[in-house]
Amino acid sequence: MERKFPETLSALRRARGISQRQAAGDLGISQALLSHYETGAREPGLHFVCRACDYYGVTADYLLCRSDHPGDMSIREAREYLARLRGLLDRAESRLDEIGGEPT
Repeated sequence: MERKFPETLSALRRARGISQRQAAGDLGISQALLSHYETGAREPGLHFVCRACDYYGVTADYLLCRSDHPGDMSIREAREYLARLRGLLDRAESRLDEIGGEPT
């Protein structure tokens, strides 16, 4: 099952063991508005998303369900990313050699 923003926001709050009232107060919004965000009745703006990321200590990619990792990129992910970049650079250099580009 794919995660969605409302469920992720609610799960982060519950994982901390805090009430909607407490989280809403800490985030500077009403409990009713937080409830709407957590049920998907309303979508928050960027300002709230940034505050929620800071409050829960997660990345925006995690909160917006674009990553399964709540924190920054792991060492393994960083190595995989670098390997992909190296592959792209190698292919680009090979292509330049094919079309007669001069090495730098």
